[in-house]
Amino acid sequence: MITNDYQYRLTKAAAGKFRTALAEMKNAPARTDVHPRLLKAERDAMESQLQDLEAELSNYVRLKGSGTAHIAIGSVGALGRGLVQARIAAGLSQKELANRLHLKEQQIQRYEQTEYETASLGRLADVARVLHVRIDHLTVDPTIEQTSS
Repeated sequence: MITNDYQYRLTKAAAGKFRTALAEMKNAPARTDVHPRLLKAERDAMESQLQDLEAELSNYVRLKGSGTAHIAIGSVGALGRGLVQARIAAGLSQKELANRLHLKEQQIQRYEQTEYETASLGRLADVARVLHVRIDHLTVDPTIEQTSS
């Protein structure tokens, strides 16, 4: 997941290199020293990687331009990723979020690198408050077995 403009620029450059390499591969004379299946596997892998990079770029641009967003999270484990997306949608840089939380930018970078896995519940609540994140509801799965005490 792209979390800042620097990563966006790096990812965009990497996607450009993949596009160039694919174009060169397409325009190059047929290679006889490599089995056609290996060439196809290499091309398919590069195309797949390019698609992944383009999806990441598109998602970052969409979040950054949205201003507000409804971000669905399917589990508590996805909350950290949702907070990163909320920051991007709010138009805040990691540095701006850090300033609002009275933290160093590097701490926000570390939190976001692990999608807030190392953050305490209190810190998650602080981040959510600063980002004006509202949790609408919690759903209990009725298929969960109940144990007797």
